[in-house]
Formats: sequence, structure tokens, C-alpha cells
Amino acid sequence: MTQATPPSPKPIPQMEIPEDLEPSYVNVVRITHSPSEMIFDFARILPGMAASKVVSRILMSPLSAKLFHRALSENLAKYEASFGEIKMPGDSSSLAEHLFRPPQK
Repeated sequence: MTQATPPSPKPIPQMEIPEDLEPSYVNVVRITHSPSEMIFDFARILPGMAASKVVSRILMSPLSAKLFHRALSENLAKYEASFGEIKMPGDSSSLAEHLFRPPQK
């Protein structure tokens, strides 16, 4: 009897990053959705600003968004294993209220 050899993993496609690609710092994301897509508006808000500026809009299928969620969770776990737990704000307010409350005087 012969044993079946497991299929070899598919190679990961190479990513081509344009030389003129400018990285963007974001600290806010608004997520909306329709039945067929997830929309991520990545934005940046600075202290004293009344509004945030959207710097990138990403659209994904719900399946791609779920796969992204899985990959992000796995990478956050690896990060915390290397650098320690990422502390979250207390449960007394929502994350948005904690991050964007007016400065305390």
C-alpha cells in the first residue's frame, strides 16, 4: 500500500510595492457595509481638530474581510507574544469616547 503525499503548499504571490507609494498614518477607521462589500475608511485625527481626514478607502468582499480579520488576529497574537500585551482602555466608556474625549483641564 502506498501512502499519498500531502500536496505542497502553494507559493505566496509576490507583492509589488510601487516606489512612489507614500505610507499613511491612521488612527481611526469607520467600517460600513452592504450585503456584498465591506467598506473601511481609514482616517487620521489630531488633537484640537474637529474632524478627521480620510486618507484611504478600502473595499473588500465579506469573505476577504473575514480572512483579513483572521490574519490581523494572528499577527496581533504574535506581536503580543514578542512585545507584551497591548493594553486596552477601561470598560467604563466606549473606545471612541476614550480616544476622542476633550482634553482634561
